[in-house]
Amino acid sequence: MRTYLGELEELIMLTVGVLYPEAYGVSVMDELKVQAGRTLNISSVHSVLIRLEDKGFLKSYMSEPREERGGRRKRIFTLTASGKIVLEESQLLRNQLYAMIPKPAFDFKLT
Repeated sequence: MRTYLGELEELIMLTVGVLYPEAYGVSVMDELKVQAGRTLNISSVHSVLIRLEDKGFLKSYMSEPREERGGRRKRIFTLTASGKIVLEESQLLRNQLYAMIPKPAFDFKLT
């Protein structure tokens, strides 16, 4: 049975991979703004991160306390083997569909 990701879920998982080993809520939110132009609030990002962890695509752990954070710890997220597989399946599907688009479908003039 295939597992399907929503666009935001996929973007967040890719961003977690890009930020390894320092992917936490705020860093994911900031990187999505830079890379995808997506402005999200932190509660939306956390909600998706937790949902992806519940699905088994991400795992998390608490970092050591950091002085610059007033001794607070961060919840760090990383991809799991299942997360890697679902991202690869998503990439494969997108590439296959893109390759199937006939050339005339892109043959238009911009005005």
